[in-house]
Amino acid sequence: MISIEEALQAVNLNSKEISKEIKVSIDKAVNSTLFKDVYSSINMPPFRQSAMDGYALNLHDDFTYSLIDEVKAGDNHQPKLKKGEAVRIFTGAAVPDSANAVIMQEKVTVKGNYITVESKLPTEHNIRQIGEQVKKGELALKKRTKLIPAAIGYLSSLGIHEVSVFKNPSIAIVTTGNELVEAGEPLTHGKIYESNSKMLQSALINLGFTDISIHKIKDDYTDTYSKLNDVIIENDLVIISGGISVGDYDFVGKALNELNVEEIFYKVNQKPGKPLFFGKKDSTLLFALPGNPAAALTCFYMYVFVALQKLTGIEGKGLVKVFAKSVSNYEKIGDRSLLLKASYKDGEVTILEGQSSAMLQTFAVSNALVKMSDGLDKIHVDDVIEVMLLPV
Repeated sequence: MISIEEALQAVNLNSKEISKEIKVSIDKAVNSTLFKDVYSSINMPPFRQSAMDGYALNLHDDFTYSLIDEVKAGDNHQPKLKKGEAVRIFTGAAVPDSANAVIMQEKVTVKGNYITVESKLPTEHNIRQIGEQVKKGELALKKRTKLIPAAIGYLSSLGIHEVSVFKNPSIAIVTTGNELVEAGEPLTHGKIYESNSKMLQSALINLGFTDISIHKIKDDYTDTYSKLNDVIIENDLVIISGGISVGDYDFVGKALNELNVEEIFYKVNQKPGKPLFFGKKDSTLLFALPGNPAAALTCFYMYVFVALQKLTGIEGKGLVKVFAKSVSNYEKIGDRSLLLKASYKDGEVTILEGQSSAMLQTFAVSNALVKMSDGLDKIHVDDVIEVMLLPV
C-alpha cells in the first residue's frame, strides 16, 4: 500500500499526452489544449482605439476646444483635427491620426460647438495603441495553453476561427454489480439504483471531456473479461467502478491480470478510496475505482483528473490548492490519510458532517477537499490548512 504522494507521482509518471493533433473550430475548442503555438496575423488593436466615451483632442495650450465631428465604433472616416479642435468619440472607435489624447466625457463641459476640459492632458492619454495587446507576428498563445473561455475570446478577436489542439481522450466508464438497476426501474429488495456512471460522466463533461461511452457488467467473470478487453482496445482511458476488491464476486482484478494489464499500484493509504487500482496496457490507462460513490468521486478528482491533464498535454498538477482558515475542529482516527469533504468560501473552510465513503449527500454540497496526511492528527479552529478546490 502506497501513500497519496506516491500514488500521485505514479500517475504523473505513467500518463503521457496523446500526441495527436486535430483541428477544431474555435467555437468548439473550449477546454481543449493548444497543440502548437499560435501567432497573431494582425495587430491588436489594429488601429489607435479610444479607451472610453469622450472626446478626442488635438492638444493645445488652452482648455477650450472647438467640436468639429463625431466618430463612432466601426466608423472608418478620418476627421483631420487642427490644434485646439476635438471630435466626439466612443469606446472602441478609431482615434483620428491627428488627435493625440482622449478625455472622458465626465471631465468635459459642453456649450454648443465648444467643449471645455478640466485639466491639461498628457499625449496619448486614454488611447489604446496599435498592437498594444499583441503585434502582428508575435506569439499570441503558447502550445499547451488550455483554452478557457477568455482564451477563446482572445483568439477570436485576432480573427482566428480554427485551432490545432490535442485530441481529447476517448473514455470508457465501466460499472459492475448485479445489485445495480437503472433509475426508473422498479427497486426490488437487495437492489440499488446505479449512480456512479452518471456521476463520473457528469464530472468528465464538466471538465470538457465528451468522448465517453458507458458499459454495464454483471458479476460474471467471462462477461467482465470480454467487456474489459474490448474497452481497453477501443479507448485511451478506462474508468472502472466497483469489483476491484477481493470478494468472491469481485472479478475485475482477476480479469485485468489475465488481460496482462500492468499494475502500477493497488491500494492507497487513504480514506476514503483505499482499494484503488491504477494500471496500463500499451497506451491505455486504467483506473479501477472503489464502488462506494463518495470514494469513487474522491479518487476521480485526486488521480483520474491528473491523468486527464497529462493526456491532454497539460502539466499534471491536479486540483487547485489554496490555504484557508479552518472554522472546524476535526480529529483523525486511525493511521490512514483522510480526504475530507469540505466547503470553502472567502478564505475559510468548513469540514462537513457525513464523511462516509458510501454517502454522496455531503459531497453534493461540498466544493473542496481537505487532506489530513500521516503527520496531521488534529485540525483546530483557526488553523491555516491546505485546501484542494473541486472543479464544480
